[in-house]
Amino acid sequence: MTREEAIAAGMEVHEIQHSMKRRTPWHDYSRKGTYMITLVVRERVPLFGTLKGDLDGGEAPYVEYSSLGAMIGQEEIRKIHLYYPQLEVWKLCIMPDHLHMIVRVNEDMEKGKHLGMVVAGFKGGCSKAAMLLGVTVPCACAQERGLSERSGNGSHERSGNGRGRKGKKVIPLFEEGYCDKILMREGQLDNWKRYLDDNPRRLMVKQRNPGMFTVLTGMEVADEKCQVVGNRFLLDIPDKMAVIVHRRYTDEENARLREEWLACGERGGVLVSAAISPKEKVVLREAMNRGYSIILLKENGFPKLYKPSGEAFDACAEGRLLQVSPWEFHMERKVITREQCLHLNAMAERIAGEDGKKG
Repeated sequence: MTREEAIAAGMEVHEIQHSMKRRTPWHDYSRKGTYMITLVVRERVPLFGTLKGDLDGGEAPYVEYSSLGAMIGQEEIRKIHLYYPQLEVWKLCIMPDHLHMIVRVNEDMEKGKHLGMVVAGFKGGCSKAAMLLGVTVPCACAQERGLSERSGNGSHERSGNGRGRKGKKVIPLFEEGYCDKILMREGQLDNWKRYLDDNPRRLMVKQRNPGMFTVLTGMEVADEKCQVVGNRFLLDIPDKMAVIVHRRYTDEENARLREEWLACGERGGVLVSAAISPKEKVVLREAMNRGYSIILLKENGFPKLYKPSGEAFDACAEGRLLQVSPWEFHMERKVITREQCLHLNAMAERIAGEDGKKG
């Protein structure tokens, strides 16, 4: 099904983009810590550079900076440590229409100061740099009125409006707000660094395979209206098996089924599962590692700006993964209920054509 066919069928279609508004309300952003911050250009206009290179063994994908991108990377980023000596920028990734930076706050900030103020100052400096270079920034009336958005610790992040040379009004370069992630566990920092290094390749992959990174809402799957992301044509492959491990199965039964499931993946079939139990997760992990095709059923749906991450991103790009949820997206942290488990398992059996075959 093409994007146009999906729209004609009455499905809601969302192109996947970054969500720039994630906050952690309980966190004190004036305290020391390590953060990955993401800022996006208004209207996602690629003002910072152009994607170059290729995916086919030539020059690896990279971003060739514009004059504005170069100025931000060489001058504006250094001002963070200049104005806030307790802060260090450990890594920077400038993409055509957004940027990421890993920032370390080495000491608690003085009273009244917090990370939102640092980000606001940096955004304002970048906006002034764009004006000095004569870069045309899209206009947004609400932002030009100076409306602000709450930052993570409850204080307002100013939009960076002000006056440039000769009193000329500075138009904000970035969208209001920003996304931050907090370093909370071992290994997370290395994952962040790899993510930033891999960003140009990921962008090129998405540009080459746009249909694999689109959220469809209202697509009928197993007689239910669902949200889906990934290769929906996996549903058309006739050779499918539902990966469901019941408590009553013996070790011998589990071992036999595991071999049958992996043999299905090996011959080009599709494994369908909600991956609820630990043993189901082990099978799906091995199938993913082997590069098999998977339809993954999820308790939570997909937000409007959802995008796959990590290995799910690559699996979607290669057409090996379809994520399906019969329920709408929610922000709650909750444990999946027994009724939901039964619902998803029954749905997996219907997708695989196995409903009614098992006792």
